[in-house]
Parts: sequence; structure tokens; C-alpha cells
Amino acid sequence: MKIPRVKMELLDSFTRQSNFEEVSCGFTLGQSKLEASRCLDCKNPRCVTACPVHINIPLFIKQIITDDINDAYFTLYKDNILPAICGRVCPQEKQCEGACIVGIKGESVAIGALERFLGDHALKNDVRVNDAIIENGMNVAVVGSGPAGLANAASMRRLGYGVTIYEALHEFGGVLKYGIPDFRLPKDIVEEEINRLKDMGINFLKNVVIGKTITIDQLFKDYGYKAIFLGSGAGLPSSLHLPGENYSGVYYANEFLTRVNLMKSRNFPQSPTPVRTGDNVAVVGGGNVAMDAARTAKRLGAKNVFILYRRDMNSLPARLDEVHHAIDEGIDFRLLLNPVEFIGKDYLINRVKCEIMELGEEDSSGRRRPMPTGKFNYYDIDSCVISIGQKPNPILKDSTKDLVTDKWGRIVVEDFQTSIPGVFAGGDVVSGAATVILAMGAGKDASPYMDKYIKSNL
Repeated sequence: MKIPRVKMELLDSFTRQSNFEEVSCGFTLGQSKLEASRCLDCKNPRCVTACPVHINIPLFIKQIITDDINDAYFTLYKDNILPAICGRVCPQEKQCEGACIVGIKGESVAIGALERFLGDHALKNDVRVNDAIIENGMNVAVVGSGPAGLANAASMRRLGYGVTIYEALHEFGGVLKYGIPDFRLPKDIVEEEINRLKDMGINFLKNVVIGKTITIDQLFKDYGYKAIFLGSGAGLPSSLHLPGENYSGVYYANEFLTRVNLMKSRNFPQSPTPVRTGDNVAVVGGGNVAMDAARTAKRLGAKNVFILYRRDMNSLPARLDEVHHAIDEGIDFRLLLNPVEFIGKDYLINRVKCEIMELGEEDSSGRRRPMPTGKFNYYDIDSCVISIGQKPNPILKDSTKDLVTDKWGRIVVEDFQTSIPGVFAGGDVVSGAATVILAMGAGKDASPYMDKYIKSNL
């Protein structure tokens, strides 16, 4: 515990504002071994309990210390099929690292950085797990190639099933591709991790919208799948329902980020999808997606980018690392402000009206509730990105008879099974927008229930 936590090297904050290169540089082997040596090897490792996919963290840390790097990767990969991705984007400070005993009197062990090191090591050195798959001759379908779908597909494949993933977009990866910017998660990393799943024998089909191109009934009757997993995520943006929200220059975060990340609008006109930011950009919201949108707008050339958030700095739901990186990159945080109207001319936004808020009593989230004051500020803007959450797309519900959802459009499940026998679901389509690792945990945890259902109906 006397050894200070190893600090990961970052790209220079000024330089990175003008490019999409990855900000965090990762650990070297020496740094990884030094950081691993800080682990106390607890008898009851709370970090494992706090991990949504229950990785044997103490074991892979021991293996790093003893230079058994490949074995450490094998230990990690057993429970996490996307280690190079999760090591970059998971909120470890709220999960494994948040439960670390070392963090009680000092800084917790940098478990996420060690996970990333192992994932990157395996990709760079072509270290592969030889899954001994015993084919059972039965097939399952997975809807969505995001974290939940990928984790479920890998788990079902390991159980011997033939697995086909159906993706609505023209690239695989779901939110990993369209939502998270390259400066946090390079897309070649996503491609390499997905290629490893293809090598397991998982089939990937793109440009297929389940509910439109093919229905759930057809997957059963015409394609003969024994079970289906719905991991289609939460891609429908939440609206503020404000006057002027339909003005040109007002984006929803998933649209904005999809244009930049998936459609490569930052390369316009070489890429045919434009995005207009202007010099002054407001981003409404305080989560990780809001930080991604603000930092992306800065890289697209906006001179002044500011966050509008109705609570204070201590209440921001975004990861601390992402908030610190945003501050380093010149993002302005204008807090205790709640947008109430977008103002424009000729349907083009140019101002936003915000009510000044004050904090009241704590709400169910443990944060102090924002209360209106009746006082207002106006800000000149050229564009605005709304990032206040997302919910599942209604296509599946609207096209699938008997599929029960709640009032937010989330699929209702019991032991991961929906109201339709043989149809299971997990991830954001069930929980609402959450984290990559929670979605992966749901996809992985659903597999034994699917296996049990299939075998009981032979």
C-alpha cells in the first residue's frame, strides 16, 4: 500500500483537441507489474463480486506479477470476451476498483488499466484461447452485435450451439462502433475483438432489421432457431420537449456521435455525411455520452464547447476520468442550469434560454434535487447536442405480437426470458441505457437459462 498508484500516460491535452487519436496510452509491462504488486490478494476479494462478469481478478493479477502474461489473459478472457474494450470504457471506479480494499486508505489498484494491458498484449501478439467447442447441432439467433449480443453469442457458442448474430447497421459492434469515439476506443480494437469471435465460429449478418427484414416468428419457423436473444440496445434518444427543439443545429447525442463515429463525418467531404457544429456548442447532460459529444465537438473545430447540467459538479454521473479529460481539453462546465427554450431564426438555432437552478433535498438517487428559481440566462450558440438518455427502439415491440414492455419501452423479462417462450433479452433493451460491462454481464448470464430452456424442450 506504500507504492503509489501508477499513473497512465496521456496525450498532450492541447494536441489531442485537434485529432481523434486515443488519449490514454496504456501501461507497459513494467508499469503493469508494478501496479499489480499493489494488490493485497484479499481472502474475500470484493472486486470479483463487484465485477458484473465476475472475473477472477486476483488470479490474473498474480499471473502478471509472475510474468505469466499469456495465462493472465486466459484467466481474464474466460469471463470477459472483450478485455481490450472493457479495460478502456468500463466505469471501474464504480465497480471492481470501487470495491478494492486498497482504496480504503489510498488509491485502489488500477484493475481497468491492467485489464486493458492484457487485452492489448493478446491482440498485438496474437495470443488466442483455444475454446474446445463440442458441437450440439442446434442453432440460436442473437439480435444486435453490441456488448450484450456479443457476450451472449460467445457464451452460447462455448456451450456448443451454432450462433448467428443479426445486426441492423452496416458495421458490427453496436454502441462500441457508433457511440464511443475513437479517442476513447479505437475502432480497430473493436474489429479485432469481433474477428476473434468470428474465429470461434460465430456467424455475423449485417443490414438485417429484426422486426422489419425478418420477424421473430420467422426466425423460429423459417430458420429453425431453438432460442433467440434480444440484445438490440437502447438507441432511441430522449427528448427535452422544448420549444425550438426541431431547429436545425439541434442534435441528439446518438445521432451526432453516429454521424461522426460510424459515418465518418469528420472526414467530410471525403465522407458524404456532414455535421455542422459552428464555433459555439452547448451539450445538455452530464453523463459519459455528454462528455463524448462535447469532446467530439471540440475536435471538429468548435472554439467554445460547454456543458449545461442542472445539478452541480459533484452530481455529474460521468466517469471521473472523462470529466477530467474534458476539463483538460477546454470544455466549460456551466452548472445548475436547465434549458427551457431554444431560440432561432429561419429555423436555425442561435440561442438557448436556461433557468438557473438551486439544489434542494436529496432524491432517490442520493443526489440533491435541482429546484427552479424563476431566474434565467441566455447563451449564444451555433449548435446544441442533447444527451439526457436513451431508450429501446420500438421496432421490435411494434412488430412482435405478445412481447411485453414497460412504460419506457424496455422489454420485461424473468430469468432473462421475455413474455414469448424461447425469446430471451438482456442489456440496455431491458435495463435502459447503462454500461458496456453491465450489458455484457446480462448477455453472459442469460446463456445458462437459454441452454436450460432449449434442453427442456427437446
